[in-house]
Amino acid sequence: MSLQVTESSQSGAMVLHLKGRLDSNTSGDFEAKMLGIIHGGQTRLVLDLGQLDYISSAGLRVLIKSMKELKAKSGLMYLCAMQDYIKEVFDLSGFTSFLPIHPSLEESLKAL
Repeated sequence: MSLQVTESSQSGAMVLHLKGRLDSNTSGDFEAKMLGIIHGGQTRLVLDLGQLDYISSAGLRVLIKSMKELKAKSGLMYLCAMQDYIKEVFDLSGFTSFLPIHPSLEESLKAL
C-alpha cells in the first residue's frame, strides 16, 4: 500500500491529509514533499492523520526532520485526528512530548 497526500489551505495554514502507510517505502517521497513545502516558505502546517493506517520509524524520522526545519524558521506543525493505534506509536516513542497532537483538524487550526 502506498501513501496518498492531498493538500488544502485553511485558516492560513497548509493542511496535508495523509492516507495509507508512512513507512520506509513512502518516507523518502514524503520527506521531499515536506521539505519542499517548508523551504518554499510555508511555516504553518497541520498533518491530518485520520486516514493514516501505519507509521514506521522511517516515517517518524521524517516528522522530526520536518519539525526541526520548521523550528529554524519559527514555524509550527500540528498533528491531528490520528487513530488510537497510531497515537500509541507516538506515545511509546515519546514523540507526544514535542509534537503537538489534537483530536480534530478544527482544534489544530484554532491552536495555530
